[in-house]
Amino acid sequence: MTTLDIFAVIVLLILLIAAVAIWVVLAMLPGKIARRRNHPQADAINIGGWLGALLAGVLWPIFLVWAYTKPVQVTQVDDEPSGSRPEARWNELPSELCLLDPRKPAGLTQQ
Repeated sequence: MTTLDIFAVIVLLILLIAAVAIWVVLAMLPGKIARRRNHPQADAINIGGWLGALLAGVLWPIFLVWAYTKPVQVTQVDDEPSGSRPEARWNELPSELCLLDPRKPAGLTQQ
C-alpha cells in the first residue's frame, strides 16, 4: 500500500463515521425538540424519529412536524351545568332503569 492508498482509506473512514454521526443526530432530533417544548407525546415522537431514521427518512418529516405542533385540548360540551354530576340526577331516572344498574339492589330506589 502506498501513502496515497492509506490516505484514501483514512478519508473514507472519517466520512463513514461522519455519516453515522449525522444519522444518529437526525434520528434524535424530533425527540429532543419535543422534550424541549414539553410535548405530552415526546416519547412517541422520539420513537417515531428513530423509526423514521431506520426507514431511510420516509416518516421522519412527519415526526419532526409533530414535535413542533401544540396539542389541542379537547373538551366535551354539553347542556349540563358545570357542577352537576350524573350521580346527582339518580332520582330523576325511572325505577325500571334502576334495576339495570348492578351497583343498586333490585327494588331499592332513592326517595
